[in-house]
Amino acid sequence: MTHEQKVSLVEKENKNITLKRQCQLLGISRESLYYKPVEISQHDIATMHLIDQIYTAYPFYGNRRIRAELNKTHKIPIGRKHVRMLMGIMGIVALYPKKKLSWRNINHKVYPYLLRNLKIQRPNQVWSTDITYIKLENGFAYLIAIIDWYSRFVICWKVSNSLDIDFCLECLQEALDQSKNKPEIFNSDQGSHFTSPKFTGILESHNIQISMDGRGRCLDNIFVERLWRSVKQENIYLNSYQNVLETKIGLNEYFLFYNDIRRHQSLEYTTPREVHFQ
Repeated sequence: MTHEQKVSLVEKENKNITLKRQCQLLGISRESLYYKPVEISQHDIATMHLIDQIYTAYPFYGNRRIRAELNKTHKIPIGRKHVRMLMGIMGIVALYPKKKLSWRNINHKVYPYLLRNLKIQRPNQVWSTDITYIKLENGFAYLIAIIDWYSRFVICWKVSNSLDIDFCLECLQEALDQSKNKPEIFNSDQGSHFTSPKFTGILESHNIQISMDGRGRCLDNIFVERLWRSVKQENIYLNSYQNVLETKIGLNEYFLFYNDIRRHQSLEYTTPREVHFQ
């Protein structure tokens, strides 16, 4: 059940159960009952699409350099605070060492990074995940994918029009349900979705070791970063998807191509499926 569906179940006129208790039973915060999402203008959406292209090409760019690109290359007058705000909505941050990473919840447990100097020698030794911004013709969405490090095989993916955690949980559960083998280690960044007890609880229930990227380390999850570049340059930027449904249909075709047909140089020009199920 999504957060929006849970909110719809709240009965504000119910005299027998207080709003506080209803929120506790549904697992939502009382403040979320009064939250109204800020509408984003078409101009800002167009700017976010440009930011996504700049960031995909230069993931080490921060808001200063992205602002300079927008100002000088694209002739868009925009301030640094506005760029930073849009990047926050997109859930992206420059890949360079810094004191804090975006989207981290300080109340969630952070697990150590387990992959340093680890030799990846077989499928299902390590799975990894991340979320990325997806351009739509008149808006945007978010994509999560789970990838096997050894084979580069995309095990599962989901698209959502919001950053609600439910689509991440569904992706993880589906990946585990449809796979004959579970990973020994599951790696992610320190984002609040992946440090959430709801997410880590699923992994722990399957006795999977949890690994999280070091703070500010851009190479800890490099295979997923490469996947995002391929997805966007080979599919998203070449198509003008109108909505989430069109995006799902288009990405379904792309990931079939990526897993089954696209030959990877790093895999000695074999396909991820061939390596994953060898």
